[in-house]
Amino acid sequence: MTDLRGLKVAVLGAISWPTPPPGYGPWEQVAYNIARGMASRGIDVTLFATANSTSPGKLASVVPVGLNEDPALNGEVWTELHVASCFARAHEFDLIHNNLDWKPLLYALAAPVLPPVVTTVHGFSSPQILGAYYAGAARSFFCSISDADRDPGLSYLATTYNGIDPAEWTFRDRAGDYLLFFARFHPEKGAHLAIDIAKRAGVRLKMAGIPHDEAYFRELVAPHVDGDAVQLLGHVGGKARDELVGGALALVHMTTRPERFGLTLIEAMACGTPVLGARMGSIPEIVVDGVTGFLCDGVADAVAKVPSLAALSRHACREHVESAFSLDRMTGRYIDAYAEALRLRTPPPPTAEQARWRRHDWWDRPMAFTDIPPRPPHAVESAEPR
Repeated sequence: MTDLRGLKVAVLGAISWPTPPPGYGPWEQVAYNIARGMASRGIDVTLFATANSTSPGKLASVVPVGLNEDPALNGEVWTELHVASCFARAHEFDLIHNNLDWKPLLYALAAPVLPPVVTTVHGFSSPQILGAYYAGAARSFFCSISDADRDPGLSYLATTYNGIDPAEWTFRDRAGDYLLFFARFHPEKGAHLAIDIAKRAGVRLKMAGIPHDEAYFRELVAPHVDGDAVQLLGHVGGKARDELVGGALALVHMTTRPERFGLTLIEAMACGTPVLGARMGSIPEIVVDGVTGFLCDGVADAVAKVPSLAALSRHACREHVESAFSLDRMTGRYIDAYAEALRLRTPPPPTAEQARWRRHDWWDRPMAFTDIPPRPPHAVESAEPR
C-alpha cells in the first residue's frame, strides 16, 4: 500500500452546494469523500469549498454559500474567485486535486510554477469543452470515473471509481414492493422510461430528485404522477433517503445516454437494493448482471426482468460495494494516482493516436455529453497542442 502521509494536498471542489451536500450534489459529495479518505490516510488535506461546508481537514473558502442556495450570487464570478483562491496558494501544496471541471486547467496553464495537478473528469458537458481538456493536458494529469467515460484524445493515470462508506447506508435483506427512480429529471436519466417500465410491469414507482430540464419534467413526467402508481417525492435526503433507497425492490436507471458513473447505483447496492439499468456507459462496470441487478437492452427487456428482481441476493449487492466501491478502495486508487503524478511531475506529451483524435471532429465522440449543440459551420478542427 502506497504511503503518502504528510503530503499536502489541495482538493478543489465544486460550489453549487455545500460540501458535503445536504441532498443532491454528486460532485460536492465525491470531493468530500476524497478529502475524507485522504485525511484518514494521514494526508494533510485542504478542501476548497463553500464557507458553509465541512472539511475532514482544513477548509478554505471565498464563496459564502452554494451557488444554488443564493440566486443572487453570480456563478461565473464566484467560480473564478474560488479557483483563483486555490491557485494563488499553489506553492503551499505538494499536489492539487481538481474536481471542478475545465476552468482550473486554464489556471494551471498560466502558472509558471506549479505542483502536480490531478484532475478527475466527472463528465464532459459538450464537445467544445474538449478543447480546454486537450490544452490542459500539458499541465494536468487525468483520472476517469469509469472506463466508459474516457476520451481517446487524453491519457489517464487511472480509473478511480467513486466510493462511499457502506456503513452510512443501512442494509436491508428483504426486497421492497416498489421500483425507485432517484436522479435529476433530465432526458438522459430516463425518468420517462422508468415510468413506462413500472406501468407495464404493474409495480408502483417512487420518484425522487430535482428537475433539471423543466420542459421535460412538465411534459413527460408530471402528467403520469397520480400519487399511487407513480409517486413524486421531490428532494429526499438524510435518513429518509436511506429508507427510501433501501426499501425498494430495485433502482431503475435506464439512461438514454452513456452513464459516466452513477453514484446512486452504489448507494442502492450498499442497502442491498439491486439495479435495473441500461446496458450502456459505466453501468456494466458497476452492476454485475444477474447478481447485483440486470443490464437491459430497452424497456421491454427491463419489464421482462422485473419479476426476477426479488430473487437476487441483496447480500451480494452489499458485498459488491464493500469490495469494489468503498471509500477505502477509492482512496487507495487515488493515492496510487497521486504517487505516479508525483513521480512524473508533468504529464507526458500526447501519443500519435491521441494527437490524431485531438485533430479529429470532436462531435463524433462516443461521450456522454449533456449538451450536443450543432457543430459551428466555421469551426476549425483542433490542432495538436504545441
